[in-house]
Amino acid sequence: MTVSNHLQELDGLPAFDFPDAEAEPKAKLPDAGSVAWRVGVDAYDSEEEWEEAFARFLAAVDSTQVRALIVGAWSEAYDSAPDELTAALIAASDRLPSLRALFVGDITYEECEISWINQAAMGPLINAFLQLHSFGVRGGQGLDMAGIKHEGLRSLTVETGGLDAGVVRDIGAADLPALEHLDIWLGVSWYGANTIVADLDPFLTGARLPALKSLALRNSEIQDEIAAALAGAPVVARLETLDLSMGTLGDEGAEALLGGQPLTHLKKLDLHHHYLSEPMEKRLRETLEPAGVVVDLSERESARDDESRYTAVAE
Repeated sequence: MTVSNHLQELDGLPAFDFPDAEAEPKAKLPDAGSVAWRVGVDAYDSEEEWEEAFARFLAAVDSTQVRALIVGAWSEAYDSAPDELTAALIAASDRLPSLRALFVGDITYEECEISWINQAAMGPLINAFLQLHSFGVRGGQGLDMAGIKHEGLRSLTVETGGLDAGVVRDIGAADLPALEHLDIWLGVSWYGANTIVADLDPFLTGARLPALKSLALRNSEIQDEIAAALAGAPVVARLETLDLSMGTLGDEGAEALLGGQPLTHLKKLDLHHHYLSEPMEKRLRETLEPAGVVVDLSERESARDDESRYTAVAE
């Protein structure tokens, strides 16, 4: 599962851990623009604050050439919002003029469970980096996505075990004319998810996302309802990839998809981690694969009833 391991790459660049303050021996660092730099500290027992590690990073590399930055754990992420961290990043925006990709919260479950990660306002952070084309964040507790306005952002990922509907609506209200890929993990009500299908309307119509090619509304306990809404959603006709994976999708949702608008134009339909019956899997393959659609039906789960279904990521 994604939250079990740190990111291995970002924006096509291999991840490289910036050494901690006590690292010995001090090895030669790679060229600043050749890797995705991960800056983090021990989430439970660090003698150095994240902002201090970041200051060392800026002093050690040619920051003008940095293309990708991964924000790892900060001290007590389970108890502390990263407001000072985001402030430090924003303050350094002029020192990072080449930054194209940024991910905040590359924290595994061993460091802090995804639904315990405290987050902060991401809008000012995204808006501060004018050359940014990819942004991701993990953790929904305290997450604020209001006020995003960015002419060049092409990819936005929000990974949570439970996302408040207000955050979903703020993402829907964002001004992102160049966005091609949107990936939202909605999560479960136990960890704060309260989105209803009506909150997803800006994504379903696609009116505010004229460049969108890939849409992922996943890791949701209302996956059947989302599938039914997408069956007639205008945005689907111009998508290349549709992702309803990691959630509680069952035959009801798949039936709605098959009974709605054609999906044969898609390059990929990702439904992995699902609750479909074998006959429904067969129908999906027979309908879509002859048209060249890659259909991911891996990780078929079983459940006694609808109430016992679970998403791939929650706590």
